[in-house]
Amino acid sequence: MDEDTKQRILAQIDEKETVEFCSELLRIPSFKTEETPVANYLATFFGDRGYDVQLQEVEPGRFQTIATLRGSGGGQSLMLNGHMDIDPLAFGLVRDPWVPSWEGDRLYGGGSNNMKGGVTSIITAAEAVRKSGVELKGDLVVACVAGELQGGVGTTFALRNGLKTDAAIVAEPVGDGDNIITTHVGWVEMAISTIGLSQHVSRSHLAVDAIDMMIKAIPAIKNVQFTHTPRADLPDMPRIIVGTILGGRGKDHDMRGPNFTCDYCTVVADIRTLPGQTAEMVIADVTKVLDAIKAEDPTFNYEIEAPPPAHYKVQTVYMEPFDVPQDLPIVQCLSQNFHTFAGRDPDKIGAVVTQSYAGNDSCHLWEAGIPCCLYGPQGGRDRQGEPDGFVSVSSMVRVAQVLALTSADWCNRAS
Repeated sequence: MDEDTKQRILAQIDEKETVEFCSELLRIPSFKTEETPVANYLATFFGDRGYDVQLQEVEPGRFQTIATLRGSGGGQSLMLNGHMDIDPLAFGLVRDPWVPSWEGDRLYGGGSNNMKGGVTSIITAAEAVRKSGVELKGDLVVACVAGELQGGVGTTFALRNGLKTDAAIVAEPVGDGDNIITTHVGWVEMAISTIGLSQHVSRSHLAVDAIDMMIKAIPAIKNVQFTHTPRADLPDMPRIIVGTILGGRGKDHDMRGPNFTCDYCTVVADIRTLPGQTAEMVIADVTKVLDAIKAEDPTFNYEIEAPPPAHYKVQTVYMEPFDVPQDLPIVQCLSQNFHTFAGRDPDKIGAVVTQSYAGNDSCHLWEAGIPCCLYGPQGGRDRQGEPDGFVSVSSMVRVAQVLALTSADWCNRAS
């Protein structure tokens, strides 16, 4: 691209307009399985601007939006990928999560960090190319997907239904717009349940209390020794946490009978894995420590469900570790356009601690044969102790600018 073309593209990106668009997304709650209102909003947005729009029904009544800015032909296609689903809200929020708040360089709101800031960046980038009037040869696809926080439900659905591009960039919150990530850990979740014998309080001495059994199990689960090969660029991995716990009567954890001891107690464990680890290896390692408890206590009984049943609304698709060559053409193209914009190289290409500790949809794209990497804006929770999430405005804008230049460059490369 010549300098005039670059400046025409960059001139289309305005900080205030970017914040206003992100704020519109933040006003629409979109927890896991509840992304459809945002998908509908984006389908209208893209349709009004001339994109080819697919409103894909991932599950009955659950939609995601795939929008394509068609090229004239003969160029490379590029997918900009971001997920619409957001994490559950933390306890003790100071701000209303559905009323966006722009404070200095931070835009607060539910899901701002993960990842409506990144979704804003990819849409702003595509819009900058469109509004500049620069003609693309290859297609530019903006994939606003559902269920990434369930292991990649939306992206895997789109791939199974024919979505294919020559390259992709996933705008996860993996830095401050200065890092390109080509390596991240894998992600496995499992529901681990202890099974007891329920008795009324008057006969509790005859019970096998599933909660007591889980109290034995949790320390063993947290301290499992995983089978793995260490990686210097991913220290402190693999890692496991027990993130939720439920107890009651029956597999539905009915809590209407606290006068009876618990006969079914469940935790959901989240495990982050290194390249070389598989879900089967992780399950075997956890099974080993639980079998050791059972060998010492014949009343101890358990089961593992991996992935967990859908009603938990957690991971339903495994994410394998992602580790791709740093000399991939799309990585080099992104790096070159970062240099064009910033006047320097990215701070890091490869693994970035701790941003590489989160699984994401790049693993599914790579498995489907789509060369890809991660590049997204910075965000997080308030460092003063408040749990409110935010995205950095300057980072969100910078990522949009670099992605806009990269999109125009890549899509005009000969196929």
